[in-house]
Amino acid sequence: MIDKAIPFVRGVFEAWADVVYLSGTAIGPADVRDADALIVRTRTRCDERLLGGSRVRLVATATIGFDHIDTAWCAAHGIEVATAAGCNARGVLQWVAAALVRLARMQGWRPAERTLGVVGVGHVGSLVAEYAAAWGFRVLCCDPPREARERAGFLPLTTLAREADVLTLHVPLDAATRHMVDRELLRQLRPQAVVLNSSRGEVVDTGALVESGHPCLLDVWENEPHIDPALLARAWAATPHVAGYSEQGKANAAALSVGAVARRFGLPLAGWYPPEAARSVPRAISWEELCATIDDYCDLEAETRRLQAQPENFEKLRDEYIYRKEYF
Repeated sequence: MIDKAIPFVRGVFEAWADVVYLSGTAIGPADVRDADALIVRTRTRCDERLLGGSRVRLVATATIGFDHIDTAWCAAHGIEVATAAGCNARGVLQWVAAALVRLARMQGWRPAERTLGVVGVGHVGSLVAEYAAAWGFRVLCCDPPREARERAGFLPLTTLAREADVLTLHVPLDAATRHMVDRELLRQLRPQAVVLNSSRGEVVDTGALVESGHPCLLDVWENEPHIDPALLARAWAATPHVAGYSEQGKANAAALSVGAVARRFGLPLAGWYPPEAARSVPRAISWEELCATIDDYCDLEAETRRLQAQPENFEKLRDEYIYRKEYF
């Protein structure tokens, strides 16, 4: 059972399995009852209601996040869960880069004049921190779970709130991060500090952010696709949960999902990658080159106009989004 909106995977498994493709929101208990494996996106809630009584043994999500999967219930019932962690890290990096360039143009600053607070230093956050430092930002990093494990010198969130001019969020959604950015934290921010969120909408308390008056650039929203009109109207950049929608990111996600199914069921697909998709070619890029080129790859001004003009088409804009090309 495969979400039909996942690119590149159609036709891959047909030589070994009966394959059914459905819209992610339409997949229900009757559809998965006889399925051995699911490949889904965030729009399919995988829990006891969906999976109870089925023969599903693997849920592979073509996303880095997994808050749509009840992992504890799956583990207790012998269902393996595989994510595509890191698949679109460079795609999200590109979105953050576009957001920073947009901010610099709107506010008239150079990177050396700003402190960037990176919250969550995993696949995405570590890339953002690396590139931002090379562009000249003073970079402060916060990652409490990693700090507890590694004692690497990551800073408390309250320190970033006091010192950062721009706070960019790259955390998973869980009990510890839900409404992590709340009224109390927003009160601690510098008066004109900017919030960037490309992680999960529920990491930020929507009402508190609207009331705070802090500028924000957002790719993710609480209650998607039914997003708050007040927050949408005041966002300096607004996109429909597509920060990671690069061609390479989608190809990586498909490859990781296919690999998970292949390993679980012994299929000869090890190392598969979509033959029609480009591969990432990471490279350094200067701030000057970034400012001159980013609009050709990630035009946040145009994307913001589209979403603000037709928020009721959030899912349509997302599903029909033309995947960007990663170029650094």
